[in-house]
Amino acid sequence: MAAETILLVDDEKEIVDLLEIYLSNDGYRIIKAGNGLEALEVLNKQDVDLIILDIMMPKMDGIQACLKIREQKNMPIIMLSAKSQDMDKIMGLSTGADDYVTKPFNPLELLARVKSQLRRYTRLNVPAARRENEIEIDDLVINISTHEVKIDGRDIKLTPREFAILELLGRNRGMVFSIERIYESVWGEAFFESDNTVMVHIRKIREKIEENPRQPKYIKTVWGVGYKIET
Repeated sequence: MAAETILLVDDEKEIVDLLEIYLSNDGYRIIKAGNGLEALEVLNKQDVDLIILDIMMPKMDGIQACLKIREQKNMPIIMLSAKSQDMDKIMGLSTGADDYVTKPFNPLELLARVKSQLRRYTRLNVPAARRENEIEIDDLVINISTHEVKIDGRDIKLTPREFAILELLGRNRGMVFSIERIYESVWGEAFFESDNTVMVHIRKIREKIEENPRQPKYIKTVWGVGYKIET
């Protein structure tokens, strides 16, 4: 898959250079502009997936540029500003920006926001038929048609049984499934009390999808009852 393209619009070279290092190291393609007019020129010539847009710039500031961009484009826009007052944030967001970051900022935090906005934009713009075949749970995406599982855009390899268990819990978020019910639904056989097959599979799934399997974010244990994925 081609690298996603980010347009950095800021007249402070040090900030642009810093962001370029972090974003490029994460695999993004970077285009730079020094003000709003330059940004509009870039957008007339190239496709861009996300814009990081400073507010205070010469020739055309970020507010004016954002208004112009929103007349034709709907990609995510993250605004940067040295101003931290609530009204400044409201002004930035009301012009069509999707997020607002106050300078000085942690580059890793901005990188996380970039990823979040791109995930959201990608999911909202996939064809309706594809969305119907997907189960989304925070950063976890289960594609029923292709049997693909992704965490934060990263492919997760599951066995057919593991996928079936995850699909069962994902389709029925909030419902608690006993070990017996999971086994009979996935294996299609009668369950024997001494069989720990389901627990072994749950452990393996957690090792693959959970950042910390001992403190699972997705598959929760309801002690004495079974397992569930919360709503």
